[in-house]
Amino acid sequence: MRKIVHIDMDAFYASVEQRDDASLRGKPVVVAWRGARSVVCAASYEARKFGVRSAMPALRAARLCPQAIFVPPDFSRYRAVSKQVREIFLKHTDLVEPLSLDEAYLDVTEPKTDFSSATAIAKAIRAEIFATTRLTASAGIAPNKFLAKIASDWRKPDGLFVIKPEQAEAFLAPLDVARIPGVGKVMNAKLEALGVHTCADLRAFDARELERRFGRYGLRLRELSLGIDERRVNPDQSVQSISSEDTFAHDVLLAEIEPTIRQLAAKTWAAARKTDRVGRTVVLKLKTADFHIITRSHTPPLPPQTEESFVTHTLGLCARVELPPRTRYRLVGVGLANFIDAEESLAQSEMF
Repeated sequence: MRKIVHIDMDAFYASVEQRDDASLRGKPVVVAWRGARSVVCAASYEARKFGVRSAMPALRAARLCPQAIFVPPDFSRYRAVSKQVREIFLKHTDLVEPLSLDEAYLDVTEPKTDFSSATAIAKAIRAEIFATTRLTASAGIAPNKFLAKIASDWRKPDGLFVIKPEQAEAFLAPLDVARIPGVGKVMNAKLEALGVHTCADLRAFDARELERRFGRYGLRLRELSLGIDERRVNPDQSVQSISSEDTFAHDVLLAEIEPTIRQLAAKTWAAARKTDRVGRTVVLKLKTADFHIITRSHTPPLPPQTEESFVTHTLGLCARVELPPRTRYRLVGVGLANFIDAEESLAQSEMF
């Protein structure tokens, strides 16, 4: 039986800004560049009360919260704090799997310290994070990664929640399936159309029918609804690709896809900036009305340096789609791949 801790910093970028500038404390802070095509990197809890969320267009955030204070992101500062937090993790276990600058899984089944339980370790980590950085973090403790991640979000901000092995099935039963990682708006709508609203509904649904409709992912969803997740904490795992995709309500022409590409590129760019690695390859994915999948990619001499350059490269890939102009598409995806360390990217930029 594993003991997994998921640590998630609270409103990380916004909290760093509020920590470093006393005039921002207690106010709705939105970390984002201003502009028609900018997206929100992070929002303080004061801003979240107005519905502002990460990856939201900055213009929409300004409409939802006119009194918001917009602060441009400073990723070098966020990376420095993230490094401090990671050093605290490594005092307790070598099995640390960072998901981004602000969250990580820890396997504390066999810890390096002498604490009596995983809960005690999580409490000690949160206390040391606050003492070192003056920032708060939330923690989830559970027997696997899926449950630990759900638990860390349960009492945010500055909270701690434990799901014991014997509690898992009862805890999950009333949980909305939208809380399961990977269940977005489209998938949630498909499940709701089948009468599946909660994990209990998912368990009761015929497994063979789930597989017929959704392939292996359908079976995976059913496993998660039962609290089954055998993934190990992988300390050597590094980001290789990040992408966002969207299924259209109605099939569209290639000429009509640009607005969606811009939205997805903004979302992907915001997610990529949360890592300490840099994506070199731009990827465009399309699925035709008859389910034929097309991918196009481009690796420029230098990795995209700005969101706008990323968008430009992605739109350029549309010209490499050789299908007839009247072809209709049901899905588009935008991604970054072939990630390298930020230091390596900096060295490349200096060469050019």
